[in-house]
Amino acid sequence: MKDVLTGILPVAPTPFFDDGRVDEEGMRRVLDCMIDQGVDAICILANYSEQFLLSDEERATLTRVSLEHVNGRVPVIVTISHFATEIVVKRAKEAQALGASMVMMMPPYHGVGLVPAEAGIYEHFAAVSDAISIPIMVQDAPLSGCTLTVPLLVHMAKELENVSYFKMETPFAADKLAALIEQGGEHIIGPFDGEEAVTLLADLDAGCTGTMTSALQPEKIRPIVVDYRAGNIDAALDQWRLCLPLINHENRQCGLRAAKTVMQAGGVIRSDYVRHPLKPMSQRTKDRLLQLSKELDVIALKWGK
Repeated sequence: MKDVLTGILPVAPTPFFDDGRVDEEGMRRVLDCMIDQGVDAICILANYSEQFLLSDEERATLTRVSLEHVNGRVPVIVTISHFATEIVVKRAKEAQALGASMVMMMPPYHGVGLVPAEAGIYEHFAAVSDAISIPIMVQDAPLSGCTLTVPLLVHMAKELENVSYFKMETPFAADKLAALIEQGGEHIIGPFDGEEAVTLLADLDAGCTGTMTSALQPEKIRPIVVDYRAGNIDAALDQWRLCLPLINHENRQCGLRAAKTVMQAGGVIRSDYVRHPLKPMSQRTKDRLLQLSKELDVIALKWGK
């Protein structure tokens, strides 16, 4: 990947049939819809893709299907997180061989009682960096129960050739982003936030250059980043105020189900099924989600009609 990625790099949901099988054609339609949303890149197999509910065989199939179908139209980021270093390295090599532009990974974790020491975390990322030649995005999220300190992140950025992008989803993400950018300098190529952009304004103030949201409303959120970075702060604030009710509803009430539900309503996919033990959202929550999405006239709600 020659160009530095900025802007919006949303996570693609994984569509299933009502019986729980992976819908490969639905996956292709999701990717086409996201490209029509004007995204700067697409991330697959992330937590919002239900990666923790997919088999190894399904992961391999979805990686191949996605990269073949996108076919270079936008960069594709493949999430490779796993506790075992050798498995992460294998996934990274496979993703690069299939044409991924970047990989994203969390630190190794398996519950709060099984988190390696900092040396083990560093070695985990170092092994992947040594195995590939594409950028690595470090996902720093509370889900792992693993604390990635700013000094550790800066050390990885300076010493590991391919560690250069960071997705910050921790509490007080803006303060951590600001410290990371200040201490890491030119080694912090891509400081991003996540969490459906619920902290985006503060994170832009702190210096982030993009966001990794869901696929719900990227065409509405992207202008916030573009305008802010161009110095059009008033325009960015106006768009932020417009998007915030739906951002908040997704982040606090819906989670990963939101994009799938809106895409089903918009004819992008056949089903908004989520795999057990996840449960469908309540009808009350769904009604508000669809109302807010309709008011914003999001692309996903009309793409397939």
